[in-house]
Amino acid sequence: MQHTISVLMNNRFGVLSRVSGLFSSRGFNIESLNVAETSDPEISHMTIVTRGDNAKIEQITKQLNKLVDVIKVIDLTEEKFVDRELLLIKINAEVRVREEILRIVDLFRAKVVDVSPSAYTIEITGDEGKIASFLELLTPLGIKEIVRSGRIAIGRGNKSIH
Repeated sequence: MQHTISVLMNNRFGVLSRVSGLFSSRGFNIESLNVAETSDPEISHMTIVTRGDNAKIEQITKQLNKLVDVIKVIDLTEEKFVDRELLLIKINAEVRVREEILRIVDLFRAKVVDVSPSAYTIEITGDEGKIASFLELLTPLGIKEIVRSGRIAIGRGNKSIH
């Protein structure tokens, strides 16, 4: 089962390395990883997407909590949360498919952020399903390059990781 884990940690050199090392030393794969400062530049928020049964995920969260610079760990999978991902995609923009590309972009509320004679670069944000559907429609038109941010997530309602 896929799990989304939210980690609040001190924004210090080497913390990311220790967290990712914890996963690799136990044979866990990180499917998606996103780290950035919070409103406090001394603290970072990390969103990790991984797979495993509940026992393995519990083991990982306990090990994460033991790391000195980790402040708090929450497995959001058991809670209600909002998640998004940013995708930048460069697609062939031959004259014959430009209108179709722009219709798809409009339908998904995406945005063309760069135009050249032979390619469009498009930006889209959304959950995993929206991103997958968008890619499915654009794939036959000739994708040149894809860059994804990885998932970011936050719990719903008043509850906060702080």
